[in-house]
Amino acid sequence: KLLTRIVNVDDGNGLSKPPSGSIDLVNLAGHSYGITSDPLTQFSVVFSAIIHDMDHPGVPNAQLVKENTRSAQIFKKSVAEQNSVELAWGMLMGREYDALRACIYHTEDDLRRFRQLVVNTVMATDIVDKELQALRKERWETAFADSRVQDEKSDDRKATIVIEHLIQASDVVHTMQHWHIYKSWNEKFFIECYDAYKAGRAVSDPSENWYKGELGFFDFYVIPLAKKLENCGVFGVSSHEYLSYATSNRAEWAREGEKLVQQYLANYETMNSN
Repeated sequence: KLLTRIVNVDDGNGLSKPPSGSIDLVNLAGHSYGITSDPLTQFSVVFSAIIHDMDHPGVPNAQLVKENTRSAQIFKKSVAEQNSVELAWGMLMGREYDALRACIYHTEDDLRRFRQLVVNTVMATDIVDKELQALRKERWETAFADSRVQDEKSDDRKATIVIEHLIQASDVVHTMQHWHIYKSWNEKFFIECYDAYKAGRAVSDPSENWYKGELGFFDFYVIPLAKKLENCGVFGVSSHEYLSYATSNRAEWAREGEKLVQQYLANYETMNSN
């Protein structure tokens, strides 16, 4: 529905869809060519941000594997992320998006590069997989270990890892915005998790650890991510603003979070009392 609202559709002929199945991560070195000078890369990141939670079931991948859902049987790893890519890709290949595809790419090589960019970018939103996170951390340290190195290979490596962190930031961007925006989306996420618990799709009551969990999320993920984005300079002067909001929201949550969790529970009961 969002894609339909964004583009005007016409009939035409698009290129065929590459073979589907389990998605393999690919090395984008040699394909990025600098984010700001490559329109296809830029659009791929935006497109990935739009579709990365498509058909999200409201429970983590571990639960999907435990329930042995159809998508878990197909993908095994990064289940929700791969499912989102495949569904969105199938939708994009439909006739109603012929005109959009004609604007995105003109050759089979561009099509393959576009898909590779989308796959890598969406897969980066799986932050629970410890193995993938360790690989990303290692790539970041390698790419930005020596800022004096400036060559095409180094720029390609940096572009690839920066794209991964851009999509990760977009996935939790509410934590780096105004307190009221953070609080609103934090409650929505809590309600989603609490719904899963009530439906028997989560072992523990999220309200019991939500307050401490958010503090840990800020300390060990959000704020370090904001610092990385500031250090690499990808957002220019705005990078400091995101870091500032993240640290401010963390402090506000430390003060108000426990009361807010109780308010979330009260709101949930009110919504479900009728």
